[in-house]
Amino acid sequence: MFERLREDIQSVFHRDPAARNAFEVLTCYPGMHAIWIHRLSAVLWGMGWKWLARLVSNFGRWLTGIEIHPGAKVGRRFFIDHGMGIVIGETAEIGDDVTLYQGVTLGGTTWNKGKRHPTLENGVVVGAGAKVLGPFTVGAGAKVGSNAVVTKAVPAGATVVGIPGRIIVKPEVGDEQEAKRKAMAEKIGFDAYGVSEDMPDPVARAIGQLLDHLQAVDGKLDGMCGALKDLGSPYCAKELPELREEDFAEIKDEAAIKAS
Repeated sequence: MFERLREDIQSVFHRDPAARNAFEVLTCYPGMHAIWIHRLSAVLWGMGWKWLARLVSNFGRWLTGIEIHPGAKVGRRFFIDHGMGIVIGETAEIGDDVTLYQGVTLGGTTWNKGKRHPTLENGVVVGAGAKVLGPFTVGAGAKVGSNAVVTKAVPAGATVVGIPGRIIVKPEVGDEQEAKRKAMAEKIGFDAYGVSEDMPDPVARAIGQLLDHLQAVDGKLDGMCGALKDLGSPYCAKELPELREEDFAEIKDEAAIKAS
């Protein structure tokens, strides 16, 4: 019992930089309180004391604002951050090291008996306000974006965003190519922070392609200038027009807002 309690507290320190000490976690984290109360209600549920289990669960809901059905199966190091408004259904299954934020629903889409709630495998993170609805599996290490509505299975390691939830496929860009993009962005005075390939943003992807094109054009121009210089032409001695940083300020601000 005390080993699990220590493990729970450590999981908070690993995932919440606001946590300062163990006493604070014990007394001020409703997500932890909800999990501990659920463990008690789950034991009662397993012993066949259904009404008492539901009563304990209802007390936990009243105390924390988090509703976890006593029949739900919860793994180790489960972390609920903030927590208010979370609903976890009876047949939901949650693996180890899973993180849920406030307003998440692990619900069903049918009134039929049997498995009707989702299964979250190890390491899943579900953002604030997301709804995961139905008897399917969200694979290990997957991430569900804030306010997404997910009704279909999610592969391991995938990221799901939007309504209805859609899987974001990260473009295959090698480290060398990414380094070239950043170098070109710095050369033209654009902030590469706004064009990260981790962003599910078509504008960011388009800018990435433009940077690739500029990189290729820049290489060709260097080659042409070298050839002209060998022929004795002074053409490439001309300076290129200066790119002023203030001309890109508005674009950089918009990109930073999108990234945040």
